[in-house]
Amino acid sequence: MRLTDEQKREIVRCLDSDRPLPDEFRFILFDSNPDVELVWDGKTNETANVVLPFQTIEQVDEPRVDSDVVPGQQQSLEVDKRGRQLSGWTNKLIWGDNKFVLSSLRDGILREEIEKQGGIKLIYIDPPFDVGADFAMEIDIGEEDSYKKSPNVLEMIAYRDTWGKGAESFLSMIYERLIIMRDLLSEDGSIFVHCDYRLSAYIKTLLDELFGRDSFRNEIVWCYTGPGTKKMKQFNRKHDTIFWYSKSQKWTFNSSDILLPYKDKNQTLRAAYNTKEVFDKYDIKEGKIPESWWAQDSDNGLRIVARSKTENTGYPTQKPESLYERIVKAVSNKNDLVADFFVGSGTLSAVAEKLGRKWIASDIGKFAIHTTRKRMIGVQRELKSSGENYRAFTIMNIGRYERQHFLMGGGVYGLGRLKCNC
Repeated sequence: MRLTDEQKREIVRCLDSDRPLPDEFRFILFDSNPDVELVWDGKTNETANVVLPFQTIEQVDEPRVDSDVVPGQQQSLEVDKRGRQLSGWTNKLIWGDNKFVLSSLRDGILREEIEKQGGIKLIYIDPPFDVGADFAMEIDIGEEDSYKKSPNVLEMIAYRDTWGKGAESFLSMIYERLIIMRDLLSEDGSIFVHCDYRLSAYIKTLLDELFGRDSFRNEIVWCYTGPGTKKMKQFNRKHDTIFWYSKSQKWTFNSSDILLPYKDKNQTLRAAYNTKEVFDKYDIKEGKIPESWWAQDSDNGLRIVARSKTENTGYPTQKPESLYERIVKAVSNKNDLVADFFVGSGTLSAVAEKLGRKWIASDIGKFAIHTTRKRMIGVQRELKSSGENYRAFTIMNIGRYERQHFLMGGGVYGLGRLKCNC
């Protein structure tokens, strides 16, 4: 590194006047990086290393009887005389700020248990990309009535930290969490990040930086429809983007589990390329791998946008199970561990349970935890009635400790000094 005398004087002037150095010095003073990097005020690669204790609030397990146990399905589960699960992995539903949930999973006592399961094979996140969308919401409770759900203390703290400075604070929030998620993923694991037009360009650049451009697998465009209005001055924005990255150059892709079969013209397929002649020509008689665009009517008959009435929880940002089913089937196997750290209405947990995967889910929103709890009880009962296997799930909490952590400035917690009804 060779600096001219004038450049040295400029650096001294900036330091003396407490001014930032001109951008040119970033490339003069530091080694060049050939990759594109997104930079914002306050960016740092430091992550939370706080390990907070998890409190078990409740274990939910629909009791089994002898007639419920299907031979060969319950081999890994020990149950008591009431049919309650005694051993084996229990799924985790954790209430708390996912920054502390993630750091406590990575560096705490549960890490060993996660590694015994083979590590986390799939992380799917759908973070709040609309300001405050997950913290304050209108909830329908009848045909005419609705309830305004207001944020609690922890949610307000998360709102401040996530959107207090607009896009910059959101990027700082998601960047730190993505680093820890990368650390938690198994070497052959995958991460899927769901976003929309407001953040997709930023998210793609961050993922390139953290996982490497060679680990980029797909940009999935999820299309849906809406009426729009005549007063609109741009095209109707009706698609989301889902980025898929693998942690390494070894990853799972179960193409045979997601093939789209040929169906004749009297069935639901309308796409011109989906004819018997095309299937025969390309030797895909067993079915074809889906494209990276998934839509309501044109996705070879798979109405991946449609949400059945039975799965509707009333959660405003809920996504259809069919969207998650394709991803879970494609990149994980039965008994693999999958995770969602912005769980919302619990769609990933529900799909994972139905497909025989183990899961971890967390959210800072109380309504999200209550919604997911209720939904998973329904899933257990559904699987029980059909004679299929299911696991207990544990509801856990780090809310009391993290609130004290915030109130006491992140230092010594002094547990017991504060009374908290988190």
